[in-house]
Amino acid sequence: MSRPTGRVLILLELLQAGGIRTVAELADRLGVDGRTVRRYVDQLIDLDVPVEAVRGRYGGYRLGSGYRLPPLMLSDDEALAVLLGLVAGRRSGLMTTDAAGETAAAKIRRVLPERVTRRLDTVLASLAFTAPPTAFAHPDAEVLLTVADAVRHRRPLSIKYTDRNGRRGERPLHAYGIVAHAGRWYVTGTDPAIGEDRTFRLDRVAGARCLPGTFEAPAGLDTAQRVVSGFATAEYRYEVTLRIHGTVDQIRARLPAGVARLEEVVPGVGADPAAEGWRRVELRAERLDWLPPVLASLDRPFVIERPDELRDLVVALADRLASNARQT
Repeated sequence: MSRPTGRVLILLELLQAGGIRTVAELADRLGVDGRTVRRYVDQLIDLDVPVEAVRGRYGGYRLGSGYRLPPLMLSDDEALAVLLGLVAGRRSGLMTTDAAGETAAAKIRRVLPERVTRRLDTVLASLAFTAPPTAFAHPDAEVLLTVADAVRHRRPLSIKYTDRNGRRGERPLHAYGIVAHAGRWYVTGTDPAIGEDRTFRLDRVAGARCLPGTFEAPAGLDTAQRVVSGFATAEYRYEVTLRIHGTVDQIRARLPAGVARLEEVVPGVGADPAAEGWRRVELRAERLDWLPPVLASLDRPFVIERPDELRDLVVALADRLASNARQT
């Protein structure tokens, strides 16, 4: 590759990084004068690359929006970052389809030099994961894009949703944000018809369309915290209330915010100092069998307020552990 041709490709790569690049900046990076930079820009324009001239004190050159550039130009670090991101995204479930991640990775690999591909293969072949890949359903790409557009422009939505009991229906929604949590995609907002908070799994949304009008989202809203807190208060078969003696960090290590709500128990006036440090824990669950091992792993004093079934399960687990410990 001749030096002028190489500099034109470097110029293209610099413009691909985004933003406006001044002539002085480009000349310095390319090791040429401003006149030569303009000649290189003309060569890119001759190749149908939409380089735009920006006038003014802070003017220079930039690429026109919406243009897909062949060939894809990535440094070794950038290529590794992209491919590792695709691998992690597929394993965590944060893809619209598994095929999309695979085809995207294949396209990137095809345009990389063999030297870079070999190095990336070495990293990927050496990589191991401690957790198995998720097997969750993926959201529809068109649904995801429609919801995201509604979130950004504060436009009301109508979604076709199937709930966990298989009931289908069309629901209005003022969507505040999209949240990725534990391998699933969620949209959280408010049902304008009844004024109640709602969170929906995007893989259960069969269709979404924007409606006329706009709405205002609550100020300072933390959509991720909203979704996580909603899990702890969702409707399930059992409502569990405990008192656990321990710090927030100790309790959260086994009962995260997406599972349980915590509230400090304030002792009354003149109470025994030993009454301090207790926290009320509230959660809801379809099954109770997983809770006794969690409480045992906390290794903190606790009191079960409700339900009685949980107390029976804890006693049964304690008896089994004691029996196993006595065996020789």
